Amino acid sequence: MSRYLTPAKIAILELSLLYAEDVVPTSQAKSVLAFILAQILPPDKSAGHDFEPATPISAFESTLSGQPSARPGRSLYDLLLKKLWAIDCSDALESFITNLPQLLTKPREQILRERETGEVSDQTYGRILRTSPLGLFIRRCHLEYERLQFQDSITLWQDFIVYRAPTRQAHEKKNPPLGRSAIDGNFEELQIDGSHPLAQIMYGRLAEIAQDPDSTYSPHEVEKLMEFQVSEMQRLGGRLPDEMKSRLEQMSKTGRAMPKLGHYLAFLDSWRAGDYFSAFDNLHRYFDYTMQTRERTFYQYALLNLAILQADFGCHAEALPAMQEAIATARETKDTTCLNFCMSWLYHFGRNFPAQMKKIRESGILGSETEGLAFLKSRARDAEMWNLLSTSMLTEAKLGLQSGDSLAGVFESIAKASHIDIVKSANGTDGSALLFRGATYSRIGLSHMAWLSAQTFLQCHAKEASLDDLLKYSCRTAGILVHRGRYDEAEELLNNLPPEIHRVLKSHNHLTSYTGLLKVRRLLHRGDLDAAELLLQRLKGQGRSDVEMGFSLSMLEIDLLHRRGILDRALESTETLAQRATAEINDVIVQIRLMNLKVRLLADSDNTLKGFSLATQAAQIAYRARTLPLLWESLGLLANILNTLREFSAAAELMHAIMPQVLETKDCDLAAHSYSFLVDANMGLANLEQDQSTKQKEFISHAVEHLDQALLQFRYIEDLRGQLEMLKKKATVMHWQGDLVLANDTASQFIQLERQYNEMRL
Repeated sequence: MSRYLTPAKIAILELSLLYAEDVVPTSQAKSVLAFILAQILPPDKSAGHDFEPATPISAFESTLSGQPSARPGRSLYDLLLKKLWAIDCSDALESFITNLPQLLTKPREQILRERETGEVSDQTYGRILRTSPLGLFIRRCHLEYERLQFQDSITLWQDFIVYRAPTRQAHEKKNPPLGRSAIDGNFEELQIDGSHPLAQIMYGRLAEIAQDPDSTYSPHEVEKLMEFQVSEMQRLGGRLPDEMKSRLEQMSKTGRAMPKLGHYLAFLDSWRAGDYFSAFDNLHRYFDYTMQTRERTFYQYALLNLAILQADFGCHAEALPAMQEAIATARETKDTTCLNFCMSWLYHFGRNFPAQMKKIRESGILGSETEGLAFLKSRARDAEMWNLLSTSMLTEAKLGLQSGDSLAGVFESIAKASHIDIVKSANGTDGSALLFRGATYSRIGLSHMAWLSAQTFLQCHAKEASLDDLLKYSCRTAGILVHRGRYDEAEELLNNLPPEIHRVLKSHNHLTSYTGLLKVRRLLHRGDLDAAELLLQRLKGQGRSDVEMGFSLSMLEIDLLHRRGILDRALESTETLAQRATAEINDVIVQIRLMNLKVRLLADSDNTLKGFSLATQAAQIAYRARTLPLLWESLGLLANILNTLREFSAAAELMHAIMPQVLETKDCDLAAHSYSFLVDANMGLANLEQDQSTKQKEFISHAVEHLDQALLQFRYIEDLRGQLEMLKKKATVMHWQGDLVLANDTASQFIQLERQYNEMRL
């Protein structure tokens, strides 16, 4: 069959002939040329529209039926149908394509020959430039037809008959039939019809072609279709749509020769689905075919894909040698693009799995993290790989944020990455830049800015973003909602994600784990500890999707032990987690969170004073790293220690200084505990005053007000244990004031809530 020519291309050639014959009005020429170029030029992959390689006949009708022609009473679509039906036999099709060069201008060689000899050729030439996109298309169609075998040209003619068949009624409405056969004009001269044995031999397969909607696709168009699907899967990180998968399977069942790219397409789909055995098989098949055809330039990309697949499967010992071989091959072939991708992957792999990279770092391939980033940026800039350069800028900002460097340097790197995205049109990193900017805002306590960054992405960039970025933004937004106590909204957001995310195994597992962590947090707050423990065990059985998810899971396990009152095991788990986090995560925010957690555990185990130096150190580190929410938490824990030391004035002054910033974070748990520490400070100050003095009443009034605020914040996050503690304090204060009625009401609320809390714990 024809590799390039299809019935749709013949229709485009006929439309080009109409344009060359000056039957297209000047006012309609622009739209006609735009339609032709849209069919013959490669599709714009950044446009995001569905790519259809073969133009259906209905597309010509919808575009041309409403456009008048230079001939009165006839639209451009009517003239096109007349041209199509004028090709009434295989010989007419051959004559049409053979005469296509007459539409083009004189070749340069002909012009030079005429200048030298002075002889003018009798051959007619058109006005379409040979080097224009339309001229190149016409020349290629003519060349491809000249190369066809006879049987392939007959197959093309038969496909053309089926392609134009739906337009017969519309053609005969404007052009009455002359009694000739609609299949072959030679039937009338031979005095036969479609039932004749000769006609059956020639056109017996027309019924099969009509039942196969993909028969009009050429191998060239199928290959372009697969290239488009591969680019979309790599850009979005999704899987092959079911409709396209069934279409490709149908093509393979009809005996159509599938391009070798089909194996790579199957590899990507199997990889995303988590079918690693099929992924390995299809990857080897694809690159075995490329080696057979001596396309050795793809060998390093085979190793690159193999290393990524091995790492995703968890086989890190196999992934590193494959990547080292890919780097060596890329250097040997001087493939700068592949080499830069390999070095970038190796750097990020070392960040996520530092223990696996010990031998690599000892060999000195990347050097230190700073040197590795500088190398990646210089190579990306030299090779003009702007996406890689932008990603390296964001990685540099992330490294600075994790190590507690200057925030000005972090935002400078983010701004540089955004500048590259805009100036160089590197749109692939827009989502990553917004995501990291939102994470930076969260670290410095500007939760409203983090919320706006997430909403900007979800409303403006979600349609064109990769599934990975969409999942990360949705999880970040859900986390912000949970901090504000809006559990139902967070659950609804995660449940309404596109179904394509669930079709990718890695994304599905990440979403399932993150949703489970949010449910565990809610169960712990509600006091349903058994259900929380059961869900934690199930999440641990699924395996960690990444290092950060594993750290969050360990933190919730410690919180469970804390709420059960097993403080010794909680302290041991905290120490173990701190040692593991230093080796795996190496993030300053993780270090501060663990230090604050240890201070809280020491306070609940009646060893509050032992956490004084630890709380002070955590506050100093948080201040240097500008992780403000953790700084306010550390200062709150420090105020609690001051209350234990009966330094109530200093504790109250400290809490009053940070409360506006605490409320700005919109973290209900942090605000509730901060109000609780302020209540203790006010009550301590009231105890130091004389009975019934104005100052004492003022302190007690402030304490009651802060108690109500703390109780409200605990209610937002459904923390029954915190509500019980606040109700108990409030009942004590009311009883001390002598307001027995309000004290009894508060006590009854406490008893009712305690009964509910005990029922949840049973």
